[in-house]
Amino acid sequence: MISNQIIQNTIEGLKTITRIDISVMDADGKILATTEEGRLEEYNFAVPDFVRSQAESQLVLGYQFFKVYDDHNVEYVVSAKGEAEDVYKIGKIASFQIQNLLVAYKERFDKDNFIKNLLLDNLLLVDIYNRSKKLHIETDVRRIVYLVETRLEKDNNALEIVRSIFPTKTKDFITAVDEKNIIIVKEITENDTNEDISKTAKVILDTLNTEAMSSVYVAMGTIVNDIKDVSRSYKEAKMALEVGKIFYVDKYIVGYNNLGIGRIIYQLPLPLCQMFIKEIFHGKSPDDFDKETITTINKFFENSLNVSETSRQLYIHRNTLVYRLDKLQKNTGLDLRVFEDAITFKIALMVVKYMKFINESEF
Repeated sequence: MISNQIIQNTIEGLKTITRIDISVMDADGKILATTEEGRLEEYNFAVPDFVRSQAESQLVLGYQFFKVYDDHNVEYVVSAKGEAEDVYKIGKIASFQIQNLLVAYKERFDKDNFIKNLLLDNLLLVDIYNRSKKLHIETDVRRIVYLVETRLEKDNNALEIVRSIFPTKTKDFITAVDEKNIIIVKEITENDTNEDISKTAKVILDTLNTEAMSSVYVAMGTIVNDIKDVSRSYKEAKMALEVGKIFYVDKYIVGYNNLGIGRIIYQLPLPLCQMFIKEIFHGKSPDDFDKETITTINKFFENSLNVSETSRQLYIHRNTLVYRLDKLQKNTGLDLRVFEDAITFKIALMVVKYMKFINESEF
């Protein structure tokens, strides 16, 4: 529904142009917006009688009244001050403008509801196509879903900033289905590449970081070619967001197509993970390792198992690093200098991260 502030801005703009006082009331005569103060009580009592009448417009106590309809019911009454012919025309223009605003806002509201239900799988297949047709939404175009997670709940400022990024993109939909996430269903062309899609995500991230002063995550689903598949792209973006936060904490933009081995681990059942970790660490946990060992392991992986480079970056002698790796091998049975053991150890660390995420999610 139109906010009273939007109506106020509209009639003030019309008054600036025409110098005619205009007011907008509801069907009971309650003032919603006006450019004239102090005299409304002199004539707004006549509004209910005008609404019940068959007349589309009426001259009452020196004011021209006009009806604005919503589904054949009078939603607003517009009044223009004056009895002259030009006042009648201006009042007619004002009521026409309010009528169009009503239609536009209602359509926007309907589209928003439709997209939310589409994302949440609340629509039957036949309803998806029927309502798309009714709302003039194309069904067979390429789309992708971006999911933006903000740190703050009910961050309306972030939602408005995201909307400002795509102000003229009437074929894109920006909505929210919960307190922390903003969803962008974006139409893309045949020429848009993965690089273009990533650039859009970067624009969203940078804009929110700068204007909202808020650190956010942006995740993307895959491209879909039919509107019925938009919810799939949304689910993929949700999964990408969670996988990214578990395994790739330094990445603030994550695409479903780039989840790597994290995608596989994320779908493993918890009992299987527990069995694997017990087998690798013999009942121990990587959390039992001291800080020095953890730092050594991470740096060794960062340098692709290169002993010389790792010892240089850790500011330790090569023999010291070898000693630490030997000690780790003694405790776990895995020699990180051997590729297969290193892969096993790396996967085990990721599985432990996933198990922690599952356990924390249960509380």
